[in-house]
Amino acid sequence: MELLSSKYKFEDISLATGVDITDSKAVETQIQKSRAEWVLHLAAKTDVDACEKDKALGKSGGAWKINVEGTRNVVEAAKKYGKHTLLVSTDFVFDGVQEVYTETDIPRPVNWYAQTKYEAEKIILQDPKNLVVRIAYPYRATCAIKKDFVHAILHRLQSNAEVAALTDHIFTPTFIDDVAQAFDLLIAERAGGIYHVVGASSLSPYEAAQKIAAQFGCNQALITQVQREKFYRNRAPRPFQLRLKNAKIASLGFKMQSFVQGLTQIQKQGVT
Repeated sequence: MELLSSKYKFEDISLATGVDITDSKAVETQIQKSRAEWVLHLAAKTDVDACEKDKALGKSGGAWKINVEGTRNVVEAAKKYGKHTLLVSTDFVFDGVQEVYTETDIPRPVNWYAQTKYEAEKIILQDPKNLVVRIAYPYRATCAIKKDFVHAILHRLQSNAEVAALTDHIFTPTFIDDVAQAFDLLIAERAGGIYHVVGASSLSPYEAAQKIAAQFGCNQALITQVQREKFYRNRAPRPFQLRLKNAKIASLGFKMQSFVQGLTQIQKQGVT
């Protein structure tokens, strides 16, 4: 909203404005009275470990109610009133076994959070005019509500605290400012289907932590190595090799920035 407010008028349909997406009537009422052509669906239960606890509850659990039925409510209301829906999804829909993933690869979720997001994707894609935008580990200069991973690592390093970072996990961090501009392009193009809107580089969290330390002049000796077997012991299963390719969005003329480029940008903007 902040980055695109000069070009679009946004309406907040969320818990903050009294709308619960699991309430189909409340969702329909808000979408019906809106003149917007697009519904940007960012709502989700995203805590992977909390979602895994919901698995035993199945369709009566919060993860399913929010991520799946909530999505269905949004999509059905949007379709009824002639609007397009853009769903923000996740790299976690993949199993992390392949070397790289593109939009044509079939998701194989390994945890309940990812399963519910994949089910949400399938609901969205029943209409070819709708969009699924997969992002991964988003970060930017300011975090008003919740720290992203860059802020979490940077604040620990600046506090002279140790950072234990994974060496046997590959991820594809994404600059949020790029995500916003990609939304703008996809809406302008009236695009449909799946797009990977992710950064231009994939690396391990350990390598990422080192780059953060180098960019901001922190002590790299504070960064220690840890393996996923220890780090995620007794927690929900995770996919660990998540190199997503962004060639499809690039084919529209949009260039996603690498992690180092993104760090350079947030340093210029002022990290808060």
